[in-house]
Amino acid sequence: MDMADWSSALASIQPLTDWSALPLDMPALFALAAGLGWAAGLRLYALVFVLGVLGRFGVLTLPAGLHVLAHPVVIGAAGLMLIMEFFADKLPWLDSVWDAVHTFIRIPAGAALAAALLGADGGVTSLALGLLGAATAAGTHFAKAGTRALLNTSPEPVSNVAASFSEDAIFAFGFWALIQHPLWFLGGLVVFLALGGFVIWLAWRLIRRLFKSPFASN
Repeated sequence: MDMADWSSALASIQPLTDWSALPLDMPALFALAAGLGWAAGLRLYALVFVLGVLGRFGVLTLPAGLHVLAHPVVIGAAGLMLIMEFFADKLPWLDSVWDAVHTFIRIPAGAALAAALLGADGGVTSLALGLLGAATAAGTHFAKAGTRALLNTSPEPVSNVAASFSEDAIFAFGFWALIQHPLWFLGGLVVFLALGGFVIWLAWRLIRRLFKSPFASN
């Protein structure tokens, strides 16, 4: 598929409300994989809970590889973790500890969810989708963690609460855009990851400064 074909395919992506019809055309499929990775990096438990509930009640038709998300046990576990994250994410420093632990959860989960779009029969395409899901989950996760690290340099907790609610709103809007307007979502994802890269750079500079300052004073 050359660039003209990809441009035409991107422009024709329709709302992604019936995932049982996968595989879709490649641009739509990769948009969906990138979206799942992004959402997993930002709000993993909210993503699993929402997908499970929507699949359980038939609002969203999930592919075979994601049917397990609609199981009541999975929905309940995701809901419990979502409640825990809702509070942990709003407390200064605890949010950064939570993010550090979830470095080893969100990124593999983003890869697994994206790869599961085609199930075990996807072959090389499933591997590519998994890598894309992992990459977008990692970029989103580190941008989120970096933002929290910067905010935690401030002594007041209001900024953490505001950041957490902002992330909730971004997740809700982003998930809606992914389902209803995938092309808009892809454009927003590019902007989000670009800003995230800048935040990661700022956080890295802060970490280097914190580690250097004790030695510099001596």
